[in-house]
Amino acid sequence: MDKIILSRMQFFGNHGVFPEENTLGQRFYVDVELMLPLEQAGKTDDLNATVHYGEAFFLIKAIVEGRTYKLIEALAENIASELLHTYTSISEVTVRVIKPHPPFAVIFDGVTIEINRKRALQ
Repeated sequence: MDKIILSRMQFFGNHGVFPEENTLGQRFYVDVELMLPLEQAGKTDDLNATVHYGEAFFLIKAIVEGRTYKLIEALAENIASELLHTYTSISEVTVRVIKPHPPFAVIFDGVTIEINRKRALQ
């Protein structure tokens, strides 16, 4: 399957279990892989034969910045669900949400949640 990959999108959100995370907020990174057939778009140079990645970016931005989630697992799930609902040509989506600065005393590059969801067969 072909892919459109949106890498290391940066958003500011108020996600987390602790009240200070919900109040102060922090930066989150999101990677999304959209699996869909792209041969027709490649042959015809027609935007209607693909997913407009600019529109997908703003859809993801609205989800990340528009609501507070306790868990980044829930954030990733909502991103995947909305992408599959909005773009019927997507057969599968992988979403990675990276929280680079979790609020506890450890030194590492953050925590990443990765989920993969497929369109239900009809």
